[in-house]
Amino acid sequence: MPRTNRVRVAVTAPDPISREGVLSQLRRHPEVELVGDSGPAAVALIIEDNLDEAALTRLRRTVRSEGARAVLVAGTVREHELLDVIECGVGAIVWRREATAQRLVHAVLTAAKGDGDLPADLLGQLIGQVRRLHRGGDDQPGHFLSFTKREVDVVRLVAEGFDTSEIAMKLSYSERTVKNVMHGLTTRLHLRNRAHVVAYALREGYI
Repeated sequence: MPRTNRVRVAVTAPDPISREGVLSQLRRHPEVELVGDSGPAAVALIIEDNLDEAALTRLRRTVRSEGARAVLVAGTVREHELLDVIECGVGAIVWRREATAQRLVHAVLTAAKGDGDLPADLLGQLIGQVRRLHRGGDDQPGHFLSFTKREVDVVRLVAEGFDTSEIAMKLSYSERTVKNVMHGLTTRLHLRNRAHVVAYALREGYI
């Protein structure tokens, strides 16, 4: 497979044994190019057994520093943690018990395209939580549907007609970061495209 078609992947884990186990699985697949700690990556593959507050902090830090789409390999994700994980920028989740080489590569390639990949049980939970939020239920944290300052800044410039490279220059972000912000909004809010994001932001009073 030509090198230009390979997806650059950075793997992080709280312990070296877990990291090396995933690296050894991915090395066998030509679709994936593994990068070191200093190399830019299209996908950040993050391994966490349990999602306590420290793990969520590591998750947020890794996604922000990499500026990449994120795949989470987790032992468990409890229902009340799911929205936090999605908010961190994770688009694909793989259970550790199902983390075969083939499954990991599929999640990486899916994330690289900007698509989502959740286990069926988590997808059902997410749909249920989003429906409750849209109905105005108060049993889930409302911040899931709010915009961050960075998202507002990006969407405002989109509404003014600037393209990705112009927005990146104005905000001193990488183009990948701008694309990830828009992808995160369309995924999190179940919107179709940039125009839909702008319309939603206008309707809800964010811009």
